[in-house]
Amino acid sequence: MGLPALEFSDCCLDSPHFRETLKSHEAELDKTNKFIKELIKDGKSLISALRNLSLAKRKFADSLNEFKFQCIGDAETDDEMCIARSLQEFATVLRNLEDERIRMIENASEVLITPLEKFRKEQIGAAKEAKKKYDKETEKYCGILEKHLNLSSKKKESQLQEADSQVDLVRQHFYEVSLEYVFKVQEVQERKMFEFVEPLLAFLQGLFTFYHHGYELAKDFSDFKTELTISIQNTRNRFEGTRSEVESLMKKMKENPLEHKTISPYTMEGYLYVQEKRHFGTSWVKHYCTYQRDSKQITMVPFDQKSGGKGGEDESVTLKSCTRRKTDSIEKRFCFDVEAVDRPGVITMQALSEEDRRLWMEAMDGREPVYNSNKDSQSEGTAQLDSIGFSIIRKCIHAVETRGINEQGLYRIVGVNSRVQKLLSVLMDPKTASETETDICAEWEIKTITSALKTYLRMLPGPLMMYQFQRSFIKAAKLENQESRVSEIHSLVHRLPEKNRQMLQLLMNHLANVANNHKQNLMTVANLGVVFGPTLLRPQEETVAAIMDIKFQNIVIEILIENHEKIFNTVPDTPLTNAQLHLSRKKSNDSKPPSCSERPLTLFHAMQSAEKQEQRNSIINSSLESVVSSNANSILNSSSSLQPNMNSSDPDLDVLKPTRPNSLTPFRKAKALYACKAEHDSELSFTAGTVFDNGSGRMNKEEEEGGEP
Repeated sequence: MGLPALEFSDCCLDSPHFRETLKSHEAELDKTNKFIKELIKDGKSLISALRNLSLAKRKFADSLNEFKFQCIGDAETDDEMCIARSLQEFATVLRNLEDERIRMIENASEVLITPLEKFRKEQIGAAKEAKKKYDKETEKYCGILEKHLNLSSKKKESQLQEADSQVDLVRQHFYEVSLEYVFKVQEVQERKMFEFVEPLLAFLQGLFTFYHHGYELAKDFSDFKTELTISIQNTRNRFEGTRSEVESLMKKMKENPLEHKTISPYTMEGYLYVQEKRHFGTSWVKHYCTYQRDSKQITMVPFDQKSGGKGGEDESVTLKSCTRRKTDSIEKRFCFDVEAVDRPGVITMQALSEEDRRLWMEAMDGREPVYNSNKDSQSEGTAQLDSIGFSIIRKCIHAVETRGINEQGLYRIVGVNSRVQKLLSVLMDPKTASETETDICAEWEIKTITSALKTYLRMLPGPLMMYQFQRSFIKAAKLENQESRVSEIHSLVHRLPEKNRQMLQLLMNHLANVANNHKQNLMTVANLGVVFGPTLLRPQEETVAAIMDIKFQNIVIEILIENHEKIFNTVPDTPLTNAQLHLSRKKSNDSKPPSCSERPLTLFHAMQSAEKQEQRNSIINSSLESVVSSNANSILNSSSSLQPNMNSSDPDLDVLKPTRPNSLTPFRKAKALYACKAEHDSELSFTAGTVFDNGSGRMNKEEEEGGEP
């Protein structure tokens, strides 16, 4: 029930009912006044809190804007650049949002606090003043009326008439004040319905404007948010792959640190303790020393690993001689003396172990260093870029494109190792390889055929895109814009030897067909890049930096697939000179063993006589035996049995035997015939229990030994 109406006619009667009704209206005004007072207080607190929130968010945005990501490597992928830019984008959105919030806060005082205070002071305050006046007139009227009624009737008539007139005037004035007070009370009660609610509505409208601005910002941010989400997912996927590779490399380093030492520009380097004579005696100071055999320069840098700082100035001397110290000639172990051309006296140094001293002694005596070599002593496989090699790849491609182009996980799902090796032995048999039949029997599964193709490419003495161009391709992928990347890769492809380029073109045309059917086989250009990047563009040395560059290897393959028609069918914008083209062709056909940076992959010319075919057949068979054997000694024997054949003096058997780092173990020498080192380990699961290949050539042991899955 609402408040009863105050009738003006009741003012004259001034009945108890009128007084009760008036009191209820007065109580409602008091309640409204207290509520508005509290609301103003809470509104001011809210505005203050919003202002503090805005300041905190601005500080947060400033912190985001100041932070800069530092990625591993000398260049960033598009995904990494997107992620690095994200913090500045976040900061921009937050600042924009807070600018709108400040406008809302500044407007809130005008649209909420000021109108409420004005209504409370002007309307409710005026009603209170009218009540005071009404109460005063009531008291005055009642007093005069009582006094008038107490007049004696014996008074003179003139006095009585004068008293009656005075009472009438007071009654009339009281009646007018009563009417005014009732009018004011009813006016305030009506006004509060809009003058009190309207400021609240205006404040909420400001809030809605602020939130709508946030909604518009979110819409504008949507495209970048989608791009960032994809970049984060891609980066996470690459992290999972590279993490396993780095962890694998770490374990190898733990097992045999010397085998995986980084290729260094120095003949020898490491920590040595150098004996220094002081006024109070001698002391042994730790130095990081490097030795360059060509210049005979020894550089000594005093460095303490515990403090992490240099302990003095660097010193360089030219080696004259190096002599081992006898055990009984000095109390320290592992010592040797060095004489310098440009420094008098003998420098006594202490190595960290007997083996370390032996390495330093060998290096300084001018003997060949044990690890500083750009060569690879891994046994070369029998896979070559000759007519047989092209025939094998064409047969595999023909089988895939006619029978399995739509199979899910094409090239990602690997075949059973024993079946893959069996198929390769059939395809590489000179008796069958020379046949013109292009079809591979239907008994071979598509996953076995795709694994055979990848394995054959890994069996080549070097990657199809060559060690000497590996860094150039990676640098091309790191260029800022896509057009520059395509142009540089286009130029590099045309610098490859002819057979390498022909094989690469054959493969890229095929992979483009595979990618065109990605809706069925799920193999997008990106997925194919993950599979073939480490196979076609593997680095010569396995390091953490090389693992970090796997993502750029994949980008190179993606560019080759997407732009295969332009790259292979058109001449680069800056064509090679005739001398460069002649030199490139000469390198691919020269029978002289080239250096590592110049080595082509064209190693065999076709042999016509049955005797020469039989000779190469024996090489293939012995290589296969070396792979399937689980005994390391038999692997070594099989690997070594290849050497006489590979060094045959037959002039028609043109074998270029490349050399590669001799830091590999004998087991890895033989294993490299049919498997490359793991380049990428992330998995794309299409079916439960399926084995996948991400360019590493790995498969489950059960699949390897247990036959068909």
